[in-house]
Amino acid sequence: MDKDEQKRTILLTEERRARILASLRRDGRVLAAQLSQEYGVSDDTIRRDLDALAELGLLQRVHGGALRPAPVTEDYGARQAQGAGAKESIARATAGLIHSGQVVILDGGTTTLAVAKHLAPDLKAKVITTSPPVAVALSAYPGVEVITVGGALYRYAMVAVGADTVAALRAVRADVCVLGILAVHPEIGVSVIDPEEAAAKRAMMEGAACVVAPATTEKLGTVAPFVVAPASALTHLVVDAAVAGATLAPYRALGLTVVQGA
Repeated sequence: MDKDEQKRTILLTEERRARILASLRRDGRVLAAQLSQEYGVSDDTIRRDLDALAELGLLQRVHGGALRPAPVTEDYGARQAQGAGAKESIARATAGLIHSGQVVILDGGTTTLAVAKHLAPDLKAKVITTSPPVAVALSAYPGVEVITVGGALYRYAMVAVGADTVAALRAVRADVCVLGILAVHPEIGVSVIDPEEAAAKRAMMEGAACVVAPATTEKLGTVAPFVVAPASALTHLVVDAAVAGATLAPYRALGLTVVQGA
């Protein structure tokens, strides 16, 4: 193969991968078999394309194809500023699901932190959290008894994780658990990028009568490497008012109560 042929091959590969990503953004998923037929290349070629794009963090590989990856921004402070308006709306709607007299688990994450800042001023409740920033926000409420669960600090989400954390959470029977969401997909479920965080979230959910997932738009229909639980394990999904009905339909079909912020 001469240099011109090599350039054409590289260009064709780059074009095909760009189109694969465009299809993924449009449809939320791609299937390897369909891509192979569409582009007239072998299954092995498509697998190499998907693997290469996955290594770049541009998609999440699943059996038979790929899904949109969870949005990952390492800096916690930067995440607080992202989509601030939508988070405020979602936080207010989520806070409306928490009432006096309840035992509540508030997970970590920037959206959950916003929820902690929008609770009713006269709330009288017992709130358990694994998140130091959430605990600090809760200290502003004189009627809230704040119980912190310790462990090793997972800095990405600013939450405690580990065997002791899981054991403490499994001893709680909460009325409401507000779960920090990185990715939630109607078929794959709730997922995160750290296995220890996944274990802590599962323990929170297991003992809760109501599991609320406040999620900004970019987290819907995405996946991360470690699955926490199926989406059907949630009871409520709280989203921004601008989210389209077609996007929410698969979650409603699972029996989730969908709440949209004002």
